[in-house]
Amino acid sequence: MKVNYRSSDITRHWIYLVIAMVLVVIMASCSKIATPLPATIVPVSPSPTAQPTAKPEAGETMPPPVSTLPEATITATMHILSFPEPGNYHWTPIVGGLTKPSDLAAAGDGSGRLFLLEQAGRILILQGGALFPDPFLDIRDRVGSAGSEQGLLGIAFSPGYRSDGVFYVNYTDLNGDTVIARYRASPDANKADPAGEETLLRISQPYANHNGGGLAFGPDGYLYIGLGDGGSAADPQGNGQSLRTLLGKLLRIDVSQPTGYRIPSNNPFVNGGGIPEIWAFGLRNPWRFSFDRLTGDLYIGDVGQNRWEEIDFLPAGNPGGANFGWDYREAAHPFEGEPPSGLPLLDPIYEYGHNLGCSVTGGVVYRGQMLPEWQGIYFFGDYCRGTVWGLFRDAQGVWQARSLFETGTYISSFGQDDGGEIYLLDHRNGQVFRFERR
Repeated sequence: MKVNYRSSDITRHWIYLVIAMVLVVIMASCSKIATPLPATIVPVSPSPTAQPTAKPEAGETMPPPVSTLPEATITATMHILSFPEPGNYHWTPIVGGLTKPSDLAAAGDGSGRLFLLEQAGRILILQGGALFPDPFLDIRDRVGSAGSEQGLLGIAFSPGYRSDGVFYVNYTDLNGDTVIARYRASPDANKADPAGEETLLRISQPYANHNGGGLAFGPDGYLYIGLGDGGSAADPQGNGQSLRTLLGKLLRIDVSQPTGYRIPSNNPFVNGGGIPEIWAFGLRNPWRFSFDRLTGDLYIGDVGQNRWEEIDFLPAGNPGGANFGWDYREAAHPFEGEPPSGLPLLDPIYEYGHNLGCSVTGGVVYRGQMLPEWQGIYFFGDYCRGTVWGLFRDAQGVWQARSLFETGTYISSFGQDDGGEIYLLDHRNGQVFRFERR
């Protein structure tokens, strides 16, 4: 479509741009989003599930993390007015023949490769629409996937992967416990050595479900880890609200050193009140979370109990400590017990009932170049129905959502390539789809 610009249009365009830049500065300077937890929470002893970690000494200054966000574009700073017409777009099958694909990620190294996780424990490489014959990594000998929610569940590549070849995986081991491990690519860039695993965290799982599984580097350069409440139903151990366990949490750790990890000095519980790795809590089963590549905002898809599915949100610059409510609440609705007076619970930005699906799959914000009309819209889906929704916040700050596509797939994950184009994984049928114009 050809667009002719008048001088008034150009003037108005620059006014919008200046306003948007001011808003970004204001958001970045905000020192607090969530109210801190009551001071009556008792300190906890060191986590029995975490390996020893190096914490910052008193008065020590941690090196500032390097932001990996791309520079703002004019398109991305303009307000979204409405959803594009879905009928003009579709999900194009790219490759099939996978066995229970669970996650997809790009290495950010400019190679154009996509790395596909199979639940049983293999990582495959997709490039140019074809799968490489040999896996990038095969750790099926140590991955337990007997339960429907166990297995190799998440991957994140170091922001410096081009030079350091380091990546991280989240899987359940043969005992059903969660392992967060570091690996390195071998001299052959299309191979990683299974023997080079370094375990960073091993977290006991009381049941076979609600393992979470997501990994992502935030704009602050730290590694974020999503963990479910430990499983069964209705959080029988009260893990979601307990700060004495890593279950039901979003963790945040500094993995910038060659071995081990450190606790970021500004984590909310670094000085007591909770296990220091905890960044946010009150989650049931965060099945996929992501950071907006442009703004740094955080989106979480948290799977509900039996009535409500939810999308949670934290704006960039949030200081941590947010409580998303489980199991006092299922989404924005009372579930079990009465929260203590004054305990702040953060409501989701969107929820849907089980008349529309059964299990949310968190997604990503579109930041590609091929479909600029979708810039800034968050895509997420439902595993059971195969529905894909879009979500954005309008100029008045109101979240707008729309059901966009009925894909007929079992959506286990969304992912993005180096250019920001969006992909969808069909777990049951073993396929990868890309979002394209018809």
